[in-house]
Amino acid sequence: MRKESDVRNIILLAVVLSAVLAGASPCPTNQSKDPSVLADIEDTWADALDHQNPAPLECILATEFQDINTSGQIRDRAQTLAAAPKRMAGTDRLSDLDPHVQGDIGYIRGVATLVDPSGKTVAQVRFTDLYLYRDGRWQCVAGQETLVSEKK
Repeated sequence: MRKESDVRNIILLAVVLSAVLAGASPCPTNQSKDPSVLADIEDTWADALDHQNPAPLECILATEFQDINTSGQIRDRAQTLAAAPKRMAGTDRLSDLDPHVQGDIGYIRGVATLVDPSGKTVAQVRFTDLYLYRDGRWQCVAGQETLVSEKK
């Protein structure tokens, strides 16, 4: 038989978990198929990385997501989410965003410039992200990143 304190702890845990789940924001639905939405999603993605917060990425990245990083390594969704809180401090500045939508398929190309807290450019990456429209929202299924070398 359980002790009264064990029962109290289980009830307290259930209450806390319920409160956390109630406060969790669901993934967006009924997103527009306007190409500008893909640019907004990329801004959300960059902001999540800037704040080392993987939560927004859980809605953006499809379960089958794979990314080829600047080193040529393939990372899946779990690896990408796990890396977000460990990312180097800095701010991603997005530029040259070029989104396209054709039915339920969308892609966006752009440049992400990582700037460290002192204002120094650390890296510049050209990227392409591929999205599918499912369940009323855009989900990224694939990405490719290429490090932009300095001009000499």
